[in-house]
Amino acid sequence: MRFLIVEDDFTSRKFLQGILSPHGECDVAVNGREAVEAFEAALEAGTPYHLVCMDIMMPEMDGQDALKKIRALERSHGVRSVDEVKVVMTTALDDPRSVVEAYYKGGATSYVPKPIDRQLFIHLLRSLGVVS
Repeated sequence: MRFLIVEDDFTSRKFLQGILSPHGECDVAVNGREAVEAFEAALEAGTPYHLVCMDIMMPEMDGQDALKKIRALERSHGVRSVDEVKVVMTTALDDPRSVVEAYYKGGATSYVPKPIDRQLFIHLLRSLGVVS
């Protein structure tokens, strides 16, 4: 499995890496711009990601804009909607509008509020079929 962790907070990045790295290769981006670049490079190399964990609020490009660009890249590369990468948005926001925007309108697979509960997160990853 290949994972892309998109998180500007060091502690959150390390936490997610600790959960995901035993299950596959983890790449890291610190903002949405880097995430889109990494995602496009992986698609073009024929080694797409199976999961993207992405923070909503980040500098340079936020998670919502990055998610829209990732979904557009998939369409431009002929990825069928059933084969789209699973995207879990993470947020510390208590703003339901941001969650609705990312989850329902942006094409996210799921979302997780911060602080992330390790057991619930692992359960979610299992239900998505990206960890065993």
